[in-house]
Amino acid sequence: MTIIELSFRLILSFLLLLTMTRIMGRKEISQMTFFNFVSAIAIGTLGASLAIDSSISVRNGVFALAGWTIFTVVMGYADLKSKAFRKAVEGVPRVVVRKGEVMDAELNKVRLDLDALNVLLRKKNVFSIKEVDYAIFETDGTLSVMKKEKDQPLTKGDQQTFKSPGSTHQVAMPTALIEDGKIVMDSLHELHLDESWLKEQLTSQGITDMTDVFYAEIQKDGTLAIDRYNDLQH
Repeated sequence: MTIIELSFRLILSFLLLLTMTRIMGRKEISQMTFFNFVSAIAIGTLGASLAIDSSISVRNGVFALAGWTIFTVVMGYADLKSKAFRKAVEGVPRVVVRKGEVMDAELNKVRLDLDALNVLLRKKNVFSIKEVDYAIFETDGTLSVMKKEKDQPLTKGDQQTFKSPGSTHQVAMPTALIEDGKIVMDSLHELHLDESWLKEQLTSQGITDMTDVFYAEIQKDGTLAIDRYNDLQH
């Protein structure tokens, strides 16, 4: 391979990687899920092969990069449209600490040991597990932490709690009840709520068709925060 050909391949590879990364979207670099990790390795390998491997023609190298980009975009579209597909590819967030108690089974599912958990907590300025109300291990490997009420600065809103109808169960933290126009039944059952209550809340906000709702979550004070599909277009 001559210097001229190598230079051409390097420049072409760089421009293609830059362009195709932009096409695939910011999620590829902002949220490193399992699929994003595999995708990043694959496209990096393809780009490097195009740049320095003379046994691969420029045409085949460009075709491979373009094909992988199309595959990634299609997978991203399926991820947006199907919650079941999203769960299968990316997994689901796991509650690893609840009310100051470590959830051993959940910790094992995400292959996280206590030392690693404590490191993640310290990065959130939490130095005792007993300070934690909820800790959720996200699909991108980060830890989201909500401290117990006594360890947080109190506000008027924080002092409000919501009790489900006919139950003493309280909402400890905002919880999703609708995602992509579909009811999150597990959350509804955990809070001892039913579909009738949810439909009443939607009707009170002028929503008659649940499929119009992109996302809805119940707040700590019992109110329902809603994002409609048409709201996302603004």
